[in-house]
Amino acid sequence: MSAWFSTAAVLSQLRTAWDLSRTQASWLTIAVQIGFVVGAIASSATNLADRVSPRRLILVGSMAASAANLAVVAGDSLSLSASDLTINSFSFALLARLATGASLALVYPPALKAMSSWYREGRGLALGVMVGALTLGSALPHLLNVMGGVDWKLTLITVSALSAIGGLVADRLCADGPFSVGAAVFDPSQLRAIVSNRDFRLASIGYFGHMWELYAMWAWIAAFYGDIFSSGRAASAAAFAVIGIGAGGCVYAGKMSDRRSRSDAAALAMRWSAACALVIGFLVDAPRPIVLVLGLSWGFWVVADSAQFSAIVTEVVDARYVGTALTMQLAAGFTLTVFTIFLVPVVRDAYGWGFAFLMLAPGPLLGMWAMQRLSNPHGSMPITSD
Repeated sequence: MSAWFSTAAVLSQLRTAWDLSRTQASWLTIAVQIGFVVGAIASSATNLADRVSPRRLILVGSMAASAANLAVVAGDSLSLSASDLTINSFSFALLARLATGASLALVYPPALKAMSSWYREGRGLALGVMVGALTLGSALPHLLNVMGGVDWKLTLITVSALSAIGGLVADRLCADGPFSVGAAVFDPSQLRAIVSNRDFRLASIGYFGHMWELYAMWAWIAAFYGDIFSSGRAASAAAFAVIGIGAGGCVYAGKMSDRRSRSDAAALAMRWSAACALVIGFLVDAPRPIVLVLGLSWGFWVVADSAQFSAIVTEVVDARYVGTALTMQLAAGFTLTVFTIFLVPVVRDAYGWGFAFLMLAPGPLLGMWAMQRLSNPHGSMPITSD
């Protein structure tokens, strides 16, 4: 998953190399979200995640993401003209980032399904570890950037190699779990059945509130710390730490969800995450250690609830179409991220970081409301009949 934020980690270099505006820089991240949504909608509409082996989808998606990420490097200094259309490096990179997002739609939902097929007991922790791995992968480009003086092309090439290796590991070294079900048949009516499930809808509302906050925070936290620290390397290190610590949050919430309930774990994470969003942006002038500690707390909680929405889905829908249900939930959630990723820099430029991050807090507050109304907070094993 490291291909996701690869351009965000080197955004300052790309802005200089391609003379990008703030809006253009935002679109490099937004394009990945849009691509993911398109890929996820196509996958869910065709039941692809339940008709093809999850490990094979992960391999195909990882390889395609790797190739798309390399295309950004290959397109550098590109200038192609066709009649009235001019394609420059930025335009080509935008298309490549769309393809990256669409490719990762074949990685994330199937990975959740594959992991859930290994666990009945302890599924909350298992999916927490899965999302924790996604979190570390998302943070990894910032760690590569910490090295300093590393050309952005080398960062993207390294990330592409890691993406391809990850796909090979999933396909060649992993196996289907003992609780996996056979390949489903294409059945469009399952989309209506999934949406009519009340617990699925409430879990999805919680997930939507979570996503309103998460990716905007991840996308712009490096820029935030760029205004806190005078060194670009220090800002990248802070961004890596803040995003990466979320892996620990995922594991903590996963353990809590297995001991108590999915909804309790998710609500706790969203409560603390919302509190951090309300405060941190107004502390730009506070001592740096305070801003860093608060950022680490936000990073720990902001993603801790993520896996539990998926865990609920795997436990309340027909087991044959878990992949489709997960992909539907993710597609709708990632659609929301397009708006907040775009709005954060707009609000920041107009009113500062305080109000930019304050705008994210209503998301987790809405999610808490949904979790309080979940009728099946502890989950049940997925049903296998209509």
